[in-house]
Amino acid sequence: MSDDAIDPVLEAILRALWEHTGGDLSLARLSKRAGVQMSVLRRMLTQLADAELAVMTLEEDGRGSARLTDEGEALCGQLFEEDGGQMLH
Repeated sequence: MSDDAIDPVLEAILRALWEHTGGDLSLARLSKRAGVQMSVLRRMLTQLADAELAVMTLEEDGRGSARLTDEGEALCGQLFEEDGGQMLH
């Protein structure tokens, strides 16, 4: 893995958020689309939120949702629009 390679789990989460165009995405659906366990998803989203790349909302009953911030959208544009045109948002 090169020094500038992105973690595959992080990439899967960012791609799933990037592909979703309808506002907030439920954590359950995001977990399924990204192919990651909920505990891993929540840990990664916390890191993305700390970096101001995503916003995660949690309800008292444990449900939640996430979306990219403007900064997150810009980062994903740089990451995924330059990957051979496979992922255009």
